[in-house]
Amino acid sequence: MSLALDHLVVAARTLEEGAHWLEARIGVPTVAGGRHALMGTHNRLLALAGGAYLEIIAVDPGAPAPSRARWFGLDDPAMARRLATGPALVHWVARTDDIEAARARHPGLVGDVLALSRGEYRWRIGVPPDGSLPAAGVFPTLIQWEGDRHPAAALPSSGCHLHRLTLRTPDADRLQATLRRLGLPEGAPVRFVDAQATGISAEVHAPGGVVLLPESAVAE
Repeated sequence: MSLALDHLVVAARTLEEGAHWLEARIGVPTVAGGRHALMGTHNRLLALAGGAYLEIIAVDPGAPAPSRARWFGLDDPAMARRLATGPALVHWVARTDDIEAARARHPGLVGDVLALSRGEYRWRIGVPPDGSLPAAGVFPTLIQWEGDRHPAAALPSSGCHLHRLTLRTPDADRLQATLRRLGLPEGAPVRFVDAQATGISAEVHAPGGVVLLPESAVAE
């Protein structure tokens, strides 16, 4: 089994607010992604070097309410309170080559495996039934892309790359060991830090310099 960082997730009250927030920090425009009919969300994207990308996601005001809880905790009142102060880097997604095996080992962390699509892209993704972030956001959502189509390949170069993703949690050792067993290599730009408060931050090298997407402690 293999595992690699796929993309970072910035959540926002609106897509426009999220795009403005990110572009003001990175100095590079994002591009339109698309809509996710099952989840009632839409997104914008920014390429990161090495086949990864950054996603801005928000509830799509033009979509009907979904029949299940939205992903990334977007229906959680705690997330709404968090985003009321501004967009935030809330989560990360890791791609696997065997999501069913990962779920068999860790059903509570992976959640339900859903088959989804957007345009030419097809994927299976783990989403907890209540839409919550796995381990309060520091354990990744797992995704398995189908075929040879991946969003990062279609994005224009941004000149940005992720230097390090830092994950703070009281459960650092166990979660890091779990990801190693699922195939995350030692050289991945992912660092777990033992800490009382759970949080996530990313150091991105952009054309204008180093940008720290500010850590926002996960709301209880």
